Amino acid sequence: MNLCGIGYDIHQFAQPSDRRKLVLGGVEIPHPVGLDGHSDADVLCHAIADAVLGAVGELDIGHHFPNTDESIRGISSLEIVRRSAAIVSAQGGRIVNIDSTLIAEAPKIGPHLATMRANVAAALGIDVKRVGIKATTNERLGSIGRREGMAAMAVASVELPD
Repeated sequence: MNLCGIGYDIHQFAQPSDRRKLVLGGVEIPHPVGLDGHSDADVLCHAIADAVLGAVGELDIGHHFPNTDESIRGISSLEIVRRSAAIVSAQGGRIVNIDSTLIAEAPKIGPHLATMRANVAAALGIDVKRVGIKATTNERLGSIGRREGMAAMAVASVELPD
């Protein structure tokens, strides 16, 4: 049986005084300010994890990795992706592919795409050719257009035995 899940995540930028790093797809990207969150706030990985979980009918990452759990404060979002993939595997599922889009006015992610794809593929246990990551701006519209934060969306295809 082939299943599909979607994921979406959005984070606002942290205050510069928080000295948070910007992490996207498990890559630390040079930027004046990082995203605010309980984990490393990697919106791309969060959307991918939600898509994977949704494909098998699981609740979202807020349920599996709540921001009230101090034991996971600062956790790498690649670890969240790994654990989400393990939930799929425990159900006998196989992740077929991921397609995702990062929505942000800056920074440019082109120079980091290959590493981001490799990180996500490794965390999911799939071939890098099965991981799509794209980026777009919000054309200066809304909170993302005003550079208040970033968002990401993802679709996951999962195969489960009948």
